[in-house]
Amino acid sequence: LALGWACWKMYLGRPGTDWYRGAAMSVLGGAFLLNRRPEEALPVLEATLALSRRGYWSHKEQRILIVQGNIASTLFDLGRYEEALVLKREIYSRLV
Repeated sequence: LALGWACWKMYLGRPGTDWYRGAAMSVLGGAFLLNRRPEEALPVLEATLALSRRGYWSHKEQRILIVQGNIASTLFDLGRYEEALVLKREIYSRLV
């Protein structure tokens, strides 16, 4: 978790379109998930998804699916099973 925070602090001042800032957001969101802190992970992952949808980074579609999968897992961890299922189905439909 400390590494996630360090990444975020290092690149916080960069523009939202900066690849390193996006990567730092992903690291921070992942760190929250790995440390079983889904309440804190969800807003970080949602912000990462919003920036990914704007197309600021390469591999847009792949990145969006990965972030959506992380959000679905987070929703499940929060007991929001219906929302997680809807998102998992959306991901699956885009993969098939």
